[in-house]
Amino acid sequence: MSAQAQHQYPLNCPTGRWTMFSTILATSMAFIDGSVLNVILPSLQKDLAANGVDLFWVLNSYLLMLAALIIVGGSLGDKLGRVKVFKFGILVFTIGSALCGFSQDITQLIAFRTIQGIGGAFMIPGSLSIISAVFSREEKGKAIGTWSAATTIVTICGPVLGGALADAGLWRFIFFINVPLGILSMVALHLKVPESREPGASSVDWTGATALVLSLAALTFGFLEMPEWGYSHPGVILSLILGTIFLLVFVIIEKKVKEPMVPLDMFRDKTFSGVNLLSFFLYAGMGAVMLFLSLNIIQIQGYSQLQAGLTFLPFSLIMLVAARKMGELTGKYGARRFLIIGPTITGIGMAWFSFIGMTDGPSEYWTTYFPPFLTFAVGIAITVVPLTTAVMACVDDSKSGIASGINNSVTRISGTFMNAILGAIAVLIFGNYVIEALEAVSASDLMKAEVMGEASKLGEASAPENYNDEWSKKINSIFDWGFLEIYKMVCWISASLAFLSAAIAYFMVEGKKV
Repeated sequence: MSAQAQHQYPLNCPTGRWTMFSTILATSMAFIDGSVLNVILPSLQKDLAANGVDLFWVLNSYLLMLAALIIVGGSLGDKLGRVKVFKFGILVFTIGSALCGFSQDITQLIAFRTIQGIGGAFMIPGSLSIISAVFSREEKGKAIGTWSAATTIVTICGPVLGGALADAGLWRFIFFINVPLGILSMVALHLKVPESREPGASSVDWTGATALVLSLAALTFGFLEMPEWGYSHPGVILSLILGTIFLLVFVIIEKKVKEPMVPLDMFRDKTFSGVNLLSFFLYAGMGAVMLFLSLNIIQIQGYSQLQAGLTFLPFSLIMLVAARKMGELTGKYGARRFLIIGPTITGIGMAWFSFIGMTDGPSEYWTTYFPPFLTFAVGIAITVVPLTTAVMACVDDSKSGIASGINNSVTRISGTFMNAILGAIAVLIFGNYVIEALEAVSASDLMKAEVMGEASKLGEASAPENYNDEWSKKINSIFDWGFLEIYKMVCWISASLAFLSAAIAYFMVEGKKV
């Protein structure tokens, strides 16, 4: 299908329905894996004997490949065929998911998550570009709203399923479930969804992609190994220097190459630059607060993993009500006001979380975590659809895949940096808190060494089994309050990033209708 033959189907025709079904089903696999991991991390950590840094690598090995290659995936779709590249991404993601389920140790899981990330990079940008190519311009806003609502609902329901499976000792099935979903979506795409491509689409910038992969990998390695090796370790310093150099090389490549992976001239559009900056800071904060919130309520507050998954249901219900309506409101009033209001409300919810200390567990959920969860969910519901729509409206249809890829890459890069930097800070602050608390209770040098050996596990840390009841209670209390300290710090950092996102929308997003 040529560019001229696109934009011809209504949402409620058979082709429209199959397009929505296959793109939502496939994209949901990637989004579920992103959200459900926060809930199953405690089971995964225990079964695979992982420490705190290992957990951040499980998250970042996926995000790193996704961030670096997602723009390549969008470009390849425009050039070779969006449906074809989308199916290839689903295949790789499905294989990676199966391998993750069979992982026997944390190193294997980290490696197989990398394969998942490669598949996701070729899969995720295809969904919106296929929708943009298939539907008429009048129907596109409703289609994007439906896609956003459905994928968000599935994503938020994922933790409930993940929590139930994790409590039953079946966390591996979170990965295995992607196999039938992947096969079904590939069949539907092959049989029912028309192919589309841009005959004049640019070539793939593999050199730029390689530089970006090396930069993100080196920076991630440097930050995450910093707590164990120390600030001044040659390996940490060299890794951070190399990461910075490769990032500069990437920018130089993008300026000079004939057909860049990231066309820098797209950022001359003030609104396009604004929504991507907003995405970077908002998603960085959102990912951080959701991760530490999940670990807090499971490992510190005593929620089961199923109960932790159920705490995410306000997201599902609010998105069900709000997402499609937000698509209509964005079309009527424009994105700007919603991109100011939404992140502001989100930031209030994030800050609210920080005021919750030690609780008596799930029995106090409605008076402790539910009000800020509700506020947080309302803010995100107001933001998601206008943000997605604004990104796609800033470019013409021939660059829809690249625009989607850039925005998705920005959100994943923000998550990669946030996990690496906050992971390092969290381990360092937690360790310092524990050692100071041990000195305050006059612990022996041997006890300090034994307890600090546990401290690398963060929220999973517990007193050594050979300690008597009195010392076990003291040590576990130190661990709990130490984790709450870093959790509160993350909440305030995340809230600040959300407020910064609202300010960016105020100054950089144009007020015209989208």
